Amino acid sequence: MASLLQFSLLLVIALPLLISPACSLTCTSQTFSMKTTHFTNCTDLPSLKAYLHWTYDPTAKPDPTLSIAFIAPPAKPDGWVAWALNPTGSGMVGSQSLVAFKESNESMVMKTYNISSYGSMMESKILYNVLDKRAEYSDGVMRIFATLAMPGNAVELNQVWQVGGSVKNGVPEKHEFLPENLASKGRLELASRAESQHGNSAVSGRKSSNVTGESSRIWESGLGLYGGFILLGISILGF
Repeated sequence: MASLLQFSLLLVIALPLLISPACSLTCTSQTFSMKTTHFTNCTDLPSLKAYLHWTYDPTAKPDPTLSIAFIAPPAKPDGWVAWALNPTGSGMVGSQSLVAFKESNESMVMKTYNISSYGSMMESKILYNVLDKRAEYSDGVMRIFATLAMPGNAVELNQVWQVGGSVKNGVPEKHEFLPENLASKGRLELASRAESQHGNSAVSGRKSSNVTGESSRIWESGLGLYGGFILLGISILGF
């Protein structure tokens, strides 16, 4: 009986350690390799363990700009991640996509794809002028950084994101069609959040940060409870 109790307590102590630290992050606690990289807004996307950081500047010339960082783990280490805007619909077809993956020499690359059908993907220009782009991979997570020139009347757009498990001859192969893959779409607000930079809509601009901050506090309180379990196990097991 004592051995069973000891084994159960060891499981309580060990199982949380198997959880990847990346899974505990919210967008508000994420940092970037370049210390000068900052964004006005961020959100924990509802599927595929993905996150989006963005800044919309309606005063940029000659066109407003949208700067983003999209973060997600690929389906497999040699897979790919993608983030897109779709000006014509809410799904994949019509999406103007930024796709990141590792090339054969293990360096990261980010390419653009205008997804016109569900067939094979072919690199192409997209409707938005890409002013800057780069991709990173570390700790099992891929990151897309890009700045896009936007139409002057942009307020809210459809966004789509996706992850895949393989790249063949430099071409991303089809992703899974599991529920979380099919749910990876939504709306991205631009202008209303950008106004928070000028103090016109501060409450709206902070909504996502408040929500994710609450998640962080819950996680931190969970760590406190977990610490109690560890102390209890140490006292009972006599460590």
